[in-house]
Parts: sequence; C-alpha cells; structure tokens
Amino acid sequence: MRMRFQEQLDALTDQLASMCHEAGQAITSATSALVLADLSAAERVFEINEQIEALRGPCEEQAMTLLALQAPVARDLRQVVTGVHLVADLSRMGGLAQHVAESVRRRHPNHVASGEAEQLLGRMGRLAGELADLAEQVLRTRDSELAAELDRRDDELDNLHRQLLDLIQDPAWTDSVTVAVDATLLGRFYERFGDHTVVVGRRVIFFVTGEQLAQ
Repeated sequence: MRMRFQEQLDALTDQLASMCHEAGQAITSATSALVLADLSAAERVFEINEQIEALRGPCEEQAMTLLALQAPVARDLRQVVTGVHLVADLSRMGGLAQHVAESVRRRHPNHVASGEAEQLLGRMGRLAGELADLAEQVLRTRDSELAAELDRRDDELDNLHRQLLDLIQDPAWTDSVTVAVDATLLGRFYERFGDHTVVVGRRVIFFVTGEQLAQ
C-alpha cells in the first residue's frame, strides 16, 4: 500500500513539474512577443496556457484520488495537500504569462513599450523564465539549496521592477500615459510570476520536510 501511494505521489510531482516547465515556456514566449512585437509568439502563449490548464485537471484528480483512496495522515497528508496548492500556483503562473501576451496582442502591430522600459521588461521576462526553470528543478529534485536560490534570484527581479517603476515615475519620462500604464502592469505581471516561483520552492521544501523556509 505504501509503495503504491509513493508511486502515485511521484506521478503527481512529475505532472506538477511538467506544468512548471510549460509556465516557463509561456513566459519566455510572451517576453519574445513583447520585445519583438511578435503576434505569432503571443498567440503561442495562449496555446501553452491551454496545455497548462489541461494538466491542471489530471493533477487535481490525482490528488483527490490519493486523498480518497489512500486516506493519508501526517506527512503523507501534508504532501498531498501541498500538491493541491502547487497546482493553483502553477496555473496562476500560466495566467500571468498570458496577461503579457494579451498586452502584446492588444497593441500589435505597435510595441507595448520602447527604449529603456522595453529593455527592463525584457530583462524581467528573461529572469522570470530562468526562475521557472529553477522551480521545475526544485520540483524534480526537491533540493532545498535550489529553493533558496529562487529567493535570491527573485530579489534580482524585484530590483528590476523597482528600476522600471522609478523610470516611469521620473519627471523626465517622455512616453505616453498609455505606455506608462501598460509598462506598469507588465512589470507587475513579471513580479508576481517571480513571487509564485518562490512560493513553489517553499511549498516543495514543506512538501518534503515539513519545514517552512524563512520569508
């Protein structure tokens, strides 16, 4: 019985890692679309997000099956419940990538932003993709050091976000109000995406050890 439970739990973890991988692909494609004003790359994000949501159902079903048929307690129960929370986190990551793609589609054929603002957003997007890759590794390896690295790299993303806001609020800003609003929203989408990767790392460590990483 215990071996069967572990096999099912490993299958759930593998599905969660696949969701994370797709979320990374989505944010990377969304960033390419943003920087290049590439409509086809933006449309690809919608396709990827559909794949993420297609994985969500089986993940939730697997978790519910474990709860119903295995009646886990203590550590086993913690692992299954944490898996349910992870499904929601990973789905939100896909949704945030789609928000970026929606901005690109709405402004096409024009760029959403330009100059330094676009450069900062591009850097944020590339870093968000790297964070998703790290989060996937944490899911697959359950490595606490990698989870801590997510925190550190997310600090870099937060710093870029502050630079973007400072740029937009600078009296020397010469772009339109529309661009300022779009850039502000995009910065927030990337910042929230990074936050979710950190939460994924923390949940995985709790999943494995029962310990909460320091905030």
